[in-house]
Amino acid sequence: MMNRSMGWVGVGVMMGTIGITSPASAEQPLSVVYPPDNHETTAARIFLIGTAPPTGEVTVNGQPIERSAAGHFAPSFLLQMGENTLTLKYGSQTLTLHVTRTSDAPPAPVGVAFATDSLTPAVDIARLPNEPICFSAVAPPSATVSVLLNQQSIPLLPQPASASLPPNSAVLTLQNQPVTGGAIATYRGCTTTATPGLLGTPEFRLSLNGQTFKQAGTGKVEILSPTQLQVVEVTAGSGATRTGPSTDYSRLTPLPKGTRATVTGRDGEWLRLDYGVWIQASETQIISNAAPPQTLIRSIRATQTDGWTDIQFPLQVPVPFTVQQDDRTFTLTLYNTTAQTDTILLSDDPIIQRLDWQQTTPGQVQYTFHLKTDQQWGYKLRYEGTTLILSLRHPPTLGTNRLPLTGIRVMLDPGHGGPEDLGSRGPTGTAEKDVALTLAKLLRDRLEARGAMVSLTREADIDLDLRPRIDAINQAEPTIALSLHYNALPDNGNAEQTAGVGAFWYNPQAHSLAMFLHHYLTQNLDRPSYGVFWNNLALTRPTVAPTVLLELGFMINPTEFEWVTDPRQQEKLAEALAAGVTDWLRTRTEEDQAMRNEGK
Repeated sequence: MMNRSMGWVGVGVMMGTIGITSPASAEQPLSVVYPPDNHETTAARIFLIGTAPPTGEVTVNGQPIERSAAGHFAPSFLLQMGENTLTLKYGSQTLTLHVTRTSDAPPAPVGVAFATDSLTPAVDIARLPNEPICFSAVAPPSATVSVLLNQQSIPLLPQPASASLPPNSAVLTLQNQPVTGGAIATYRGCTTTATPGLLGTPEFRLSLNGQTFKQAGTGKVEILSPTQLQVVEVTAGSGATRTGPSTDYSRLTPLPKGTRATVTGRDGEWLRLDYGVWIQASETQIISNAAPPQTLIRSIRATQTDGWTDIQFPLQVPVPFTVQQDDRTFTLTLYNTTAQTDTILLSDDPIIQRLDWQQTTPGQVQYTFHLKTDQQWGYKLRYEGTTLILSLRHPPTLGTNRLPLTGIRVMLDPGHGGPEDLGSRGPTGTAEKDVALTLAKLLRDRLEARGAMVSLTREADIDLDLRPRIDAINQAEPTIALSLHYNALPDNGNAEQTAGVGAFWYNPQAHSLAMFLHHYLTQNLDRPSYGVFWNNLALTRPTVAPTVLLELGFMINPTEFEWVTDPRQQEKLAEALAAGVTDWLRTRTEEDQAMRNEGK
């Protein structure tokens, strides 16, 4: 199942075997591992994951259900709003589950009042002068709604119905289409203010049928002074920047510890930095009396170390930057930077063909590295004092035909682990964490037999959070890293019909590896395809090497579960993965060499 960075809670973390309500029986018990009794969900349907002896019939609310040859089942049932009762029977055994479906629609207003928790902004906000400050509320249709702020009345007008978007996880069940808006009336309005200062807390007002209702907002509004903006420094090892002020927004290039930027806005605990990204205040510290960070850049120098090319960008202050990878180019953009560059030292290099740069806008300098190959093997970015160091990794060299992976380092990450993080669970209760570890050890043996040096993030059933796994990859600097998982679905999914191998990548340098291994496994093992996904998972984010997360089958699919847990099939899967890794490395390194030869 997906690692714990996913925005939805998968089956594996919620499963618990349900007890039998009938008298004890000598026969193998009927059991359900998901959902637990008294489960709550907003999904329109639910699947039941469980098992019973293969002979005989299992019914749910009196209707027979399909089962695998081993007796496993995963039928789906539509849910009514409120409590649903599902009664399973097998022979003399009976299980009763209660599942409550709740609405995920925003609450409607009751009477002449605003809907609960519908007033925005809901937190303290800060904006620059003359920047729009917007307010919204859910109120009864045909109401007159306004906001009183700093003695100014701001009308909020009813908005036309708009489509709502499902969560990101909906694409995993192919149900990610927009949903037409309902009848709830949303009111919205904006204003601007030129004068810096604290404007106070907005008061929302509603009039309808001769009645008036007032409610204070929950967040204060402040206008920042452009001459007194705060400067913050990133204190986290890797400051997570996003497109908006919450973890729901997309991640952007992270900022290394020591980076400085000016704060131009605030939403609660989130800060907007001067180049437009948002970062949590807890990952920064305020630098007292600091002027807005601005730097010149002059000469640039590239040097080669063991397996890497280091490019040094001497700056006056550590400024923010972004990275973009494309085929045969690597682009680094520095913000709050002005070029005074006349000289760059970049001799013949194993990976860089040429470096171009331009001052794209005042305060923004862009460096484009044209590479000799279209496969990028990893990069690192860090500040040493005020010098930014970009390290680009050289292509690996393979060994002989007998030991083709000699000199290759592989990091394997068996997903989940420990008593709390079981991952997904199959119909019999078998945990993903155990199957993933078994496969990782089998794969390690086969990679080592080919000459590779292999490390595992865990070699036993221990709890291991995401950060230590990422740190292990960054410290080991492997040639490639694979995070090994088995899959599950959100409640709305179809556990009986969804099966197959999935691959997940995030950094462009990992795309080729994800596609190759997905195709290799599906074709050579004759397995169904779940698909190849771009996904911002914690174990796909390391940049030091191509890093891919593999979902190697569905624990919750009754038939595929038997393949997943079959020791002979595990051996075949490990062998196919080792062969796929070897073939991909051979193919990419041969193509790299051919491209470098063409460029001479």
